[in-house]
Amino acid sequence: MEKEEKKNKKENKGLKHLEEENHKLKNDLKESSEKVLRLAAEMQNYKKRNETEKSNMLKYANEDLAKNLLPILDNFERAIRLDDNDLSDEVSKFLSGFKMIYGSFVNVLNNIEVKEIECDGLEFDPVYHQAVLTEKDETKPSGVILEVLQKGYMYKDKVIRPAMVKVNE
Repeated sequence: MEKEEKKNKKENKGLKHLEEENHKLKNDLKESSEKVLRLAAEMQNYKKRNETEKSNMLKYANEDLAKNLLPILDNFERAIRLDDNDLSDEVSKFLSGFKMIYGSFVNVLNNIEVKEIECDGLEFDPVYHQAVLTEKDETKPSGVILEVLQKGYMYKDKVIRPAMVKVNE
């Protein structure tokens, strides 16, 4: 009987060891499965972020070009303002050519989705406007734009230059 008890104890120890080993392996498998799921989720998030960055790079690829063209547009507008509508002198002939070039230039900017920010008579909005002067005009409500000092522009859905404006106090 004693031999049988020793044999049962040995078998119980072996069985207990196997159960512990089985439990440990199940825990390791569970941890590994969770780790694989986390890594898969991280990889999916990385891919989404990467796609978003790529699409934004492509969407705003011409932004720097548009920003660099705005001072040229400003200069054209200043030159055109010199027009006195007297078409007999040489300056007016040059200005009519400038107007044609300016029109073509504005069309090109519109085609690449560069649009002027509307300002006159609108409520001041710090997202689109930069207040550089204030003035008191009793005939208009407070916070309304009185004058545009420098035009602002949007490229697609992004402000690339806020409009410099004079605002009513």
